[in-house]
Amino acid sequence: MISGFRDRHAAGRLLAERLSALGGRSDVTVLALPRGGVPVGYEVARALGAPLDVLVVRKLGVPGHEELAMGAIASGGPSGVVRVINPEVIRLLSIPTSVIDDTARAEHREMERRERAYRGDRPHADVRGRTVVIVDDGLATGATMVAAVEALRQLGPARIVCATPVGAARTCHALRRAADECVCVVETHALDAVGLWYTDFTQTTDAEVRALLSDAASHPPASVPA
Repeated sequence: MISGFRDRHAAGRLLAERLSALGGRSDVTVLALPRGGVPVGYEVARALGAPLDVLVVRKLGVPGHEELAMGAIASGGPSGVVRVINPEVIRLLSIPTSVIDDTARAEHREMERRERAYRGDRPHADVRGRTVVIVDDGLATGATMVAAVEALRQLGPARIVCATPVGAARTCHALRRAADECVCVVETHALDAVGLWYTDFTQTTDAEVRALLSDAASHPPASVPA
C-alpha cells in the first residue's frame, strides 16, 4: 500500500511501472502538463523509451469566479491554439462571447509566454495517429486534465491515456469516460490536497522544465519497429 511519494521524480518512476505495457513502442508520446507534471512525465518518458513534450493548458475562468471553468485553451493546434468551451456554464451564466474572447486573449498571452519559456523554437510534437500519455503530478478536480484531453482530441491521436501518481477517485472515474484510459498509482476518496501525498512538493520552476525537456530531447528514444 503506497502512502505517498518522496518527490515527483520518484512518483514518475512508480507511475511508469503501471504504464510498462506501453514501453518500447514506436507510436507513444508523453505529454506533461507544466509545471509540476514535467518531472513526473520525464521519468515516464525515460522508462517507456518515448519522446517527451509539454501540453500547455490554460483554464478560462469565469470573471469574478475564476475557479469555475467556462472553457480552456491548449497549445499545439494547426493555428497554434485549441479552444474548448463549456456550453453549460456559458448558458447557465449567460456569458457573452465578448467576455469569453477577452478571457481567452489574456490566457493566450500567458500560454505564449510559457511556450516561449519551455519550447523556444522547437515545434510541437505531432500526435496524429499516436498513443498519447498525458501526465500530471496529481488530480484533484481534474479540470485541467479534462481540458487537455478535449483539446488533444482535436489533434487526432489514436488513443489518449491520462496518467498520474495520485488522484481523487471521482476524478479518475470521470477521466475514464473522457479519455481512453486513466492510470493512477493511488486513487483515494480522501485526497485533501495533492501536495500532502509528497514529502517534497517544492514548486517546479520554469528553469527545471526547460532543463528536463532539453535533457529528454538530447537523448531521443531508439527507433523501435512498430
